[in-house]
Amino acid sequence: MMTSSDVDIQGEAALFSDQNPSEMDALCPSPPGPSRPQRHYERISGQTGTSFCQTLIHLLKGNIGTGLLGLPLAVKNAGLVLGPVSLLCMGIIAVHCMRLLVTCSHHLSEKLNRPSLTYGEAMQYGMENVSWLRRHSLWGKRTVNLFLIITQLGFCCVYFVFLSDNIKQVVEAANATTFSCSVTHTNQTQVLVPSFDSRLYMLFFLPAFVLLVFTPNLKYLAPLSLVANLVMTASLVLIYFYSLTNIPYPINLPKVGRAKDYPLFFGTAIFAFEGIGVVLPLENKMQRPQSFTVVLYVGMGIVTFLYISLGTIGYLCFGEHVGGSVTLNLPNCWTYQAVKLLYCFGIFITFALQFYVPAEILIPSVLARVPERWETAVDLLLRTVLVIFTCALAILIPELDLVISLVGSVSSSFLALIFPPLLQIVAFHSEGLSPLVTAKNIAISLVGLVGFITGTYIAIEQIIARNALKHEGTLSSFMVQ
Repeated sequence: MMTSSDVDIQGEAALFSDQNPSEMDALCPSPPGPSRPQRHYERISGQTGTSFCQTLIHLLKGNIGTGLLGLPLAVKNAGLVLGPVSLLCMGIIAVHCMRLLVTCSHHLSEKLNRPSLTYGEAMQYGMENVSWLRRHSLWGKRTVNLFLIITQLGFCCVYFVFLSDNIKQVVEAANATTFSCSVTHTNQTQVLVPSFDSRLYMLFFLPAFVLLVFTPNLKYLAPLSLVANLVMTASLVLIYFYSLTNIPYPINLPKVGRAKDYPLFFGTAIFAFEGIGVVLPLENKMQRPQSFTVVLYVGMGIVTFLYISLGTIGYLCFGEHVGGSVTLNLPNCWTYQAVKLLYCFGIFITFALQFYVPAEILIPSVLARVPERWETAVDLLLRTVLVIFTCALAILIPELDLVISLVGSVSSSFLALIFPPLLQIVAFHSEGLSPLVTAKNIAISLVGLVGFITGTYIAIEQIIARNALKHEGTLSSFMVQ
């Protein structure tokens, strides 16, 4: 999953941004030529910008990532029937909130006579419509940008855990890897070779990630990004094939999961659906922005279908043994070991693209305060510190399913569910919204808020419980020796 944010190189702080750095800016820059206001009319006349298909591909790319692979476990937490139904409802609400964001951006752009707005700017100018919020409107932008930073760094933490878990499994199974893919669903066909703790693998990847984010311009990664997309697509096809052809019968799985596990479902699901940050950058770069609504509904329809199908099929195939990523359940044969490695390559390259957003928000404001001769050194140092920070967080929470749920509950719930309905209320405050629309918006925001509170609490509780169990296990092993 990708997102975007605002950056202000000249301002007093990066959170006051007027720009919108995103992966789209790096790999799909705006056409050269006229200024932004002039380009507004060119885009409407269809002379520049991305096409319908290009925008659709970017939208799909921005919503399909590690979150998709965690949905079988999410369905397990909700139940075989309640899980897919909840994913469908979550998809409808998420798309509706994306549509609200685009509508509010258009409304405020016309009001301010500006060609486009970013997510943070829309929140700021929307709050200016309400007299008692006007003096605090800048905090609207700051808050949105803060959650965008948290979300992106959270994605980077997830990537550390994902790579370490999958590579660790491949290494442990190296001597047991066969050409036969007929195995039990626990993925324990033979005795595996004990390996290092997954946190040591994170430290092993740390220098590689640091060197990756030193790339001066992400356009240089565009060819690798294309390859990564292709191999991840091929990996998904093989995952679907294996899951569909290995569903055990009869199916005796609970239709509804335990109530205390449902908040974990919410966190994982909203983590997967949190692609709202790419919506405005994509719409702003489109050749015919008036057709973006069709792109949004088609693209998110495909995404929702993939989420529901893989979540359900993966749970049917692996049942109670399903892991935080469905790749961890694939058999120890060469075909599916290759799938894990290829998907890891794709995630490795995607790390730089996700890291681009917080780096472009936080680093420029610091560089503006140092002498020119020190800018390169300080830039590289700050990038290194940010990567080390994400690695440290991943080491503290080395549980893939729980870190995904925690990131989704803490930050994605605000960006995808809570902020957009509130934005419509303040943006159309002077125009007068109907009581029914206002009630609907408040209800959606409350759903997001309840999910944030319960999902965060349960995820943290589970993290503490698992760490305690690991500590007891380590202590028992030490006493036995």
